Order: sequence, then structure tokens, then C-alpha cells
Amino acid sequence: MADAHAKKHDYHLVDPSPWPFIGSLSALILAVGFIAFIRDMPIAGLQIGGLVFGLGIIGVLYTMAAWWVDVVKEAQAGDHTRVVQLHHRYGMIMFIASEVMFFVAWFWAYFDVALFPSDAIQFQRAELTGGVWPPEGIKTFNPWHLPLFGTLILLTSGTTVTWAHHAMIENDRQSVKWGLWLTVLLGVAFSFVQAYEYITAYFGFSGHIYGATFFMATGFHGAHVIIGTIFLAVCLWRVYLGHFTPKQHLGFEFAAWYWHFVDVVWIFLFASIYVWGYGG
Repeated sequence: MADAHAKKHDYHLVDPSPWPFIGSLSALILAVGFIAFIRDMPIAGLQIGGLVFGLGIIGVLYTMAAWWVDVVKEAQAGDHTRVVQLHHRYGMIMFIASEVMFFVAWFWAYFDVALFPSDAIQFQRAELTGGVWPPEGIKTFNPWHLPLFGTLILLTSGTTVTWAHHAMIENDRQSVKWGLWLTVLLGVAFSFVQAYEYITAYFGFSGHIYGATFFMATGFHGAHVIIGTIFLAVCLWRVYLGHFTPKQHLGFEFAAWYWHFVDVVWIFLFASIYVWGYGG
């Protein structure tokens, strides 16, 4: 009878968790608050869209942090067997694939208008662009100045995270720390470069299609850089706590995958929006 409930398989059956419900509720609050905020709509007769939006953001961030803490605890308890790790890898691959398609949408929007700035079907497009790309009156960034500097920073960070990953496999924990520290600092530096670029831009987000496509594509990439930097910073903290081993460091491996994905997306952004768009 003592072995009646003993685990006899390689799968992990998670304990009951409140985070799916709390996360869904927080996402609903965030969506309602955001819509009310941008539309200046009252909620229950009060102009509290911004407040509701803020509460939704806090709820989503808290859910994410608490849920990932639970996942880390499961990993440290030995629940992530080789079979579970394999399925986690499948999940991460599908997540990155969905992110790829997310950016495909922004590239599609950019190239659709850039290649056909005077499309007869889109009769208002010629009025918005002047029939040329970049549109008349738009002063684009010189790709070989600040954008190139940001590109070098991000590509260097891809090298340092690879160094840290290989050091983890070799159980060189000091090199892991150095590699992750450099990667995090380079990620922060790239974010500051992009923020300075936005501040000094000769065009804004609203009023024309170039600014909308530029800031949506590069802005979402910048958000992914910030998320990836936080992801790597948490991994660095876990290295100091001694969580990872050469044979089991799935969280760190996923952070490296995510960071390489961010690098690849930026290469396409730099080549298409900055270089090709500048020459166009």
C-alpha cells in the first residue's frame, strides 16, 4: 500500500495552481483598461481606464513572476525529467515559431507599402507616401551610424551568450558568470541606443505610414530585447544560486535560444528597414 501512489512514469503531473485563472483575469482587466484608456471611455461612469490598465499590467507581471518561480521550484525538485525537458523544448520551439510569425506580420506591412507606395488599389496610399518610399518629407536614419553601432552591440551579445552556454556545458561557472554579465550589459546598452535613436528621430509615430511601420517593427523588437535581458538576468541570478548543472540547465538554454532569435530578427530589421529602406 505504501507504493500505491508512487510515481512510475517520467511525466510530471503539476499540482493545482491558481495562476492560469489569475493570469486570465489579469489579462481581461488589462485589455478592458487599455481599450477604455485609448478610447477615453468611462468604466462604471468613471474615467479610470488608465488605472484599470495599470492594475491589469501589475496582475499579469505578478502572475508571470509567481508562475515561473513555481516552475523553478519544480526543476529544483527533480520533476523535470528527460521526457519533460523534451516536451519543454517542443513548447519553446513552438513559442519562438509563433514569435517569428508575429514579426512576419510587421515585415509584411512594411514591404507591402514600401514595394507598392502608389498601388492603384490602395488609392489613398499615393496620397500618404507621395508615390515614393521613403515617403516625401521623411528623413530616415543613416544605417551606418547609430543603427550599425546597435547592430554590433547586439551581435556581440550573441557571442557572449554562446560563450556562457558553452562554459556551462564545460562546468566553467566563472566563465558562465562573465559571459552572462556581458550579455546583460550589452542588452541594456542596446536598449539605451535604441531609446536615444527614438528621441533623435526626425519623424514620429502618428501622421504617416512610415513612422507607424518603423516604430511598430523596431519597437516590438526593442520590447523583446528588454524581455530577453530580464530572462538572462534571472539566469545569472540562478547561476549564483547554483541552480544549473552541465546536464540540466534548461532555463538557461531557453534564454540563449530566445536571445539568438532576437539577434536574427534584428539582422532582418537592419537589412530591410534601415539599409534597404534608406537606399530606397
